[in-house]
Amino acid sequence: VQLQASGGGLVQPGGSLRLSCVASGISFSVNLARWFRQAPGKQRELVAGIGRFGNTNYADSVKGRFTISRDNAKNTIYLQMSSLKPEDTAVYYCNSQPFWGQGTLVTVSS
Repeated sequence: VQLQASGGGLVQPGGSLRLSCVASGISFSVNLARWFRQAPGKQRELVAGIGRFGNTNYADSVKGRFTISRDNAKNTIYLQMSSLKPEDTAVYYCNSQPFWGQGTLVTVSS
């Protein structure tokens, strides 16, 4: 099983970025898939999740700004991030228990 995250980078405050996570060996269509993030010196925290029926949940800190979605045909989940803030700077990880992607760094800075 492999989860491959991509799409991170440097973006200015207020900007947007889309993260992707493609899975092999596991199906996102039948398993809960989530995005976590870990900022320097902080614990890893849940950002968003999408269930097998498409139900979603978000951390309060990203509600209204981030959207998690899934493409079953591509076995890929996405995290569309808008109105980014410096406090969104972190390494973002995709997860489908018990498997983790390698992380992709998002830096929000002017």
